[in-house]
Amino acid sequence: MGEFELIQRLTHRLPTNQSVVVGAGDDCAVLDLGAPDRLLLFKTDAVVRGIHFTSDTPPEKIGHKALARGLSDIAAMAGTPTAALITIGLPQKFDSAFVEKIYSGINALARRHGVAVVGGETTTNPERILISVALVGFAARGKVLLRSGAKGGDAIFVTGELGGSLAGKHLEFEPRLAEARWLADHFTVRAMIDLSDGLAGDLRHVLKASGVGAELLQTAIPISRAAKELTCSRPRKSAERPPIHVGGDSPLVAALTEGEDFELLFTVASKDAVPLLDAWKKQFPGLKLTCIGRIVAGHTLTLRDKDGVRPLTAEGYVHFA
Repeated sequence: MGEFELIQRLTHRLPTNQSVVVGAGDDCAVLDLGAPDRLLLFKTDAVVRGIHFTSDTPPEKIGHKALARGLSDIAAMAGTPTAALITIGLPQKFDSAFVEKIYSGINALARRHGVAVVGGETTTNPERILISVALVGFAARGKVLLRSGAKGGDAIFVTGELGGSLAGKHLEFEPRLAEARWLADHFTVRAMIDLSDGLAGDLRHVLKASGVGAELLQTAIPISRAAKELTCSRPRKSAERPPIHVGGDSPLVAALTEGEDFELLFTVASKDAVPLLDAWKKQFPGLKLTCIGRIVAGHTLTLRDKDGVRPLTAEGYVHFA
């Protein structure tokens, strides 16, 4: 059983109450606690040694990543983070100085984004370090961005470049909090998600939630220099000629499937595409923004290349797969 099948089973009959605006199934839960101008965002995320970092990863970068992952989800809802709780599981024999440096990484990022670290939990985890971060934040009423609003004809955009994150970006990325709030304030963004599991996988979450399909343009995918320099070890899943899910060393495969990019993917009405690009260049001149395709009717994900349009069968990262 893969990650998303398990999630579907576990969330099928979760209890709810009148405060829940959005429950399981988006980047954050959205709660209405009665504030006249804002909604509460609630999020938890975890990093585990051997999955999200290695035994030789500098501890400050472990802490940075542990908090940044959740902040990226707050960004995907156009929110502002306010407070975090840190749960850390440690082997019986641990290096206290190492753990303190993990917290140094957490604290440095928290200060940059005005996040209060208000407590947490310590526990024994016999085999490896595990850090779980719970975050609360807020978003203005009427400006919370969900996965479910994409419409046929929308332009699909991504920030930054994709692929090759294991070269270092996955430990150092800055959540796109300011960029997401600016988008929500100045344009009608219909759907948004952060790219944690790979473009091919995360875009499918938007398509499923919105009940639409998408066509990507191969030549528009912004492939990072690191992806072009590194090899991608994804195995071939089929002997057929699927559009892109072939070979293990394609930079395009890396950009589509590797994940841990933590960039924003969002859709806007096609009429807003050019004005958005022009305004973005003035507001964020150091960060690339690329239109990579369009939302279409139906439920398929396709890729257009020099040979035409073919189904895109590539998948993103999935736990337990």
